[in-house]
Amino acid sequence: MSLVGKKFPNITVDAISFMGENLKINILEEATKNKKKVVLFWYPKDFTFVCPTELHAFQAAIQEFEKRNTMVIGASCDTNEVHFAWLNTPKNNGGIEGVKYPILADTTRNLSSTLGILDIEVGEYNDETDTYLIEGSNVTYRATYLIDEDGKIFHESVNDMPLGRNVNEYIRLIDAYTHVQTVGEVCPANWQKGQEAMNADRNSTAEYLSHN
Repeated sequence: MSLVGKKFPNITVDAISFMGENLKINILEEATKNKKKVVLFWYPKDFTFVCPTELHAFQAAIQEFEKRNTMVIGASCDTNEVHFAWLNTPKNNGGIEGVKYPILADTTRNLSSTLGILDIEVGEYNDETDTYLIEGSNVTYRATYLIDEDGKIFHESVNDMPLGRNVNEYIRLIDAYTHVQTVGEVCPANWQKGQEAMNADRNSTAEYLSHN
């Protein structure tokens, strides 16, 4: 079930800063308390292959997000200790040294299970232990959430694990949502900041299509 249009879950999760400080982060509180947008992106595992390319890509765009009053927060189910080891591993050795935003350590899976983004299935019932066997890796897909200043989710997407994200698309979506917030116009397909937008009526749509 989609969470778009709903408040982000009010769940506090362990996290770590790039300096190694252990944190407690509640995404809903971070957005509403700081009156900032938040991009929260989940990745499957530390010390893997596609994952470091994504974390570095978000870091490379960090100033663009900050210009848009947007916080960047990464997340996986690894521990703070594993995160910190990865943060101290050089980029040329598959590490994420140089990443400056916090990373959630959802080891309890409380938040990721609430969001429904875990690669997990309930398998066969075991009579001896009176439990169901768990199948799947029990780590998250590449899920991304954009949250506004009131804690409302205005975008969510989930990629399969081999598929890396396009960070520029999240910047575009933030620009589009901000335009809707500030101007009240809606944004057509492939809209970019500074381009013509539309009013939410058929005449505006027809006029826009006739010009494009």
